[in-house]
Amino acid sequence: MIKFDHVSKAYGENTVVKDISFEIKEGEFFVLIGPSGSGKTTTLKMINRLIELTDGYIYFKGRPISEYQLDEMRWDIGYVLQQIALFPHMTIRENMMQVPLMKKWPTKKIEDEVNRLLNMVGLDAETYKNRYPDELSGGQQQRVGVVRALMADPPLVLMDEPFSALDPISREKLQDDLLKLQNEIHKTIVFVTHDIGEALKLGDRICLMNEGKIEQIDTPEGFINHPKNEFVQSFMGDYLNTHKYARNVMNQDVTPVEISVQASDPIQVVYDHLAKVPKINVIESNKIIGSITQQDVIRSLSQEG
Repeated sequence: MIKFDHVSKAYGENTVVKDISFEIKEGEFFVLIGPSGSGKTTTLKMINRLIELTDGYIYFKGRPISEYQLDEMRWDIGYVLQQIALFPHMTIRENMMQVPLMKKWPTKKIEDEVNRLLNMVGLDAETYKNRYPDELSGGQQQRVGVVRALMADPPLVLMDEPFSALDPISREKLQDDLLKLQNEIHKTIVFVTHDIGEALKLGDRICLMNEGKIEQIDTPEGFINHPKNEFVQSFMGDYLNTHKYARNVMNQDVTPVEISVQASDPIQVVYDHLAKVPKINVIESNKIIGSITQQDVIRSLSQEG
């Protein structure tokens, strides 16, 4: 679906994306993550040419993006921002209609799609479609932002930290809604976040960037089991250490295995062991009180997202 071939982006002497190459498969939920200034948002915005690349090629559906008419290409790419950016003077229905109208869809098809998508994300169409954005909560507005991006049935959806401004409860609910929605529609989604928990929860694969370069592309399990280098280990470990202890992550299985940690050990200790073995015991007062697998760590961190 998308291919980066030795892509760089420079602003004068400052190169912010440095010779990156990777592919995103059709139907894949692909997450770009990294510290501030790593180049992840620039990478996302080069896909729909909101930022023009300096060197290399980006291919969309097998063609270089430079060969597409810009407006036509963007009609095939949904885009969801952190700043929800609904038109305040338009109803929810009118906000959602804009691209289908430009594509000259029949009125009935547009109406049916407005109703279908709003209902799909838990916003009763008859209740919400004629309301204005300021009559909705932040979480409800962001749901509208997501389904508006899906209105013209684009094969690709770009999401630039879409949930980061929301409160934790709304954010977790929207993550769950997005996963449920993706299970139904199977779009190719490229999602930028700075939050490891969110990346682990949502991504089929994760691309960790640093200073414009790719440090590792892998599944969530791959990041837990096989950190590629010290930066990846440190990036994961810093988050792990500040969020959990062994007792917070364990399950109730007390079947003995070879390696054990104390319940009070920071999760970095757990993480280091799980890079080598699939399961460890948790000990408290000299008794096994549970165990931890890689999936337990992923699940726990996902709940922090």
